[in-house]
Amino acid sequence: MNFNTSMKELKGIGDKNGALFHKLNIDTVGDLLQRFPRAYESYGQPVSLNAGAAMEKAAIKGEIATVPVLTRVKGYQILRFVARDQEGNPFHVRIFNMPYLKKTLVPGNQYVFYGKVITVADHLQMDQPKMYKPGKYQELTKGYTPIYVCTKGLSNDTIRKYVAMGLRETKSTLSDPIPEEIICKRGFPHYGETLETIHNPESMDALYGAKKRIAYEEFFYFLLSTRQNQTHSLLKTEENRFIPCAQTNRLMEALPFSLTASQQKAWKEIEDDLYSGTICNRLLQGDVGCGKTMIAVLALLSCVSNGKQGAFMAPTEVLATQHFKLIEEMTREYDLPFRPVLLTGSIGAKDKRAAYEEIASGSKNLVIGTHALLEEGVRFQNLGLAVTDEQHRFGVRQRTVLTGKGKDVHTIVMSATPIPRSLAMILYGGLSVSTIPELPSNRIPIKNAVVDTRYRQTAYKFMKDEIAKGRQVYIICPMVESGIMEELENVEDYSEKLKNVFDDTIRIVTLHGKMKGAEKNRIMEEFSAGNYDILVSTTVIEVGINVPNATVMMIENAERFGLAALHQLRGRVGRGSHQSYCIFVDSTGNDKSKKRLEILGKTNDGFEIANADLKMRGPGEMSGTLQSGDTGFVYADIYDDADMLYLANEDVEGILKEDPDLESPCHALLKEKWQDVMKNGYLHTI
Repeated sequence: MNFNTSMKELKGIGDKNGALFHKLNIDTVGDLLQRFPRAYESYGQPVSLNAGAAMEKAAIKGEIATVPVLTRVKGYQILRFVARDQEGNPFHVRIFNMPYLKKTLVPGNQYVFYGKVITVADHLQMDQPKMYKPGKYQELTKGYTPIYVCTKGLSNDTIRKYVAMGLRETKSTLSDPIPEEIICKRGFPHYGETLETIHNPESMDALYGAKKRIAYEEFFYFLLSTRQNQTHSLLKTEENRFIPCAQTNRLMEALPFSLTASQQKAWKEIEDDLYSGTICNRLLQGDVGCGKTMIAVLALLSCVSNGKQGAFMAPTEVLATQHFKLIEEMTREYDLPFRPVLLTGSIGAKDKRAAYEEIASGSKNLVIGTHALLEEGVRFQNLGLAVTDEQHRFGVRQRTVLTGKGKDVHTIVMSATPIPRSLAMILYGGLSVSTIPELPSNRIPIKNAVVDTRYRQTAYKFMKDEIAKGRQVYIICPMVESGIMEELENVEDYSEKLKNVFDDTIRIVTLHGKMKGAEKNRIMEEFSAGNYDILVSTTVIEVGINVPNATVMMIENAERFGLAALHQLRGRVGRGSHQSYCIFVDSTGNDKSKKRLEILGKTNDGFEIANADLKMRGPGEMSGTLQSGDTGFVYADIYDDADMLYLANEDVEGILKEDPDLESPCHALLKEKWQDVMKNGYLHTI
């Protein structure tokens, strides 16, 4: 059995469980073992009832004192009984929808009750505690229990059972692609040992070491594929040398605003690249709302004014459509020489064929789109410049495919993720870096509030007031639908709930990534046009959506997002002339979470936010499922794991210097892994 073995070959997994695992995108044993826990639970020694009442979660050793009584309330079957701790203090216990336990919960039986102790009227109570025999509980205190992303019908215990089975069955076939000399040199555990520790850590120190190994590996494969594709950095070009043109200066003079000093500096650096006779290969980095798109428009204007074609690639259809409409409007208003065409996955076959012909003939000199630009049928007559927006959402291979559609193509990649320059130089090796740290002077700072769930009704009233003024509202939920991580808010149920909060005059619409591209575009267009008052959405709106009339954003389960992602989301409001507000709803109610989120209220500087987030994390803390992806990595964090990024860069450079084609026998497994990375993208293979 190996990582490619189907989940259904594990003993006990039939069609039903196979379908449940598929719902979590787990189809092979490798998918299972590389789906790491989202958190870990540490079980402390049992304490007295009074001591447990002051803790977030506590273990109370006691015995059942009364015969359980089964009642039915609003569709729930509730078992109720009284237990006593070791000091004789009574507490009530309620267990929901498990009536079969009535026969086994016998007065006098001892258990360790694990959960939250709450005060109800005149007594202490535990709702739905985990119950363990004392001996079994003592085993749990020796390590850390992994908590996985679950779905309805698939419990954490069931996932743990199959993870243990998968680790056992693949142990003899698991090989380590990282060369042995590097593993020894860096003191890393082997990959099999790393997986064991990730899923069953005996200590936080061991977990910290395993997490570092995983972060190193992700950086290693990313950098290996990056370095192998740096074929045109600093190369000379006469065929694609641009000459200065008057159109860019005319546009800047005609704009109703002046570029900031940082925008002017970034544009000067790009101009120097384009006119220098070397191939421009530059990262344009700037915070949310700093004006990167305008610099991209100037570069593309220079491109088409030099008789070349430009490509502008965005990660979503919504953002690509937005860019297309902006450039269309600017073309009409300022009489620009753009002849743009939009190319996305949702356009019909007839329109796609027409677009292909127009691009190949050169009658369209600017192609704006999504991954559809990478399709084999897209052939440019003379591609001169490729701009990639939110570049971390594209793999190295994808960007290489785009630039490969022309000769000596200039490249600009844009990112709103705050990355220190020293790290950016490694991550985007071969790219020069331009940074736009300041926002336009006319932006009104967003007012922020970190609240708990009790504030919701007040927030809804505030939303009504803003809507009455003609403004619009975003509400962000972490999940699309119920069934996965049920403790989190989801778009579908939340939208239904709002119908009981607001009257029929307030127009509510939902948006999420499972919708088809055309439907997402339609909803965003109508929201932008003011046809809806409230948009309930997942983080699909994080990337580049621009609705100046939206002044309120409320983010549910804000504690489950990375601060960089929250900062990106917040950037969707505050884009117009009205005061804007962002409400972060913390569903945990604990001080640590609140303190972390309050960082967002103290600054709007993305770099400062990222660094503050780093300082507040504990060693060994794994990024939550909803926190990953801020910089395009699954497990690695460029701030927390910067040390691993430096080591991976050093090791990759050393290997490629000695064996650039990975032909050495000691690199056979590494080459096989690298080829998989190149074929499927490093995010797929990690």
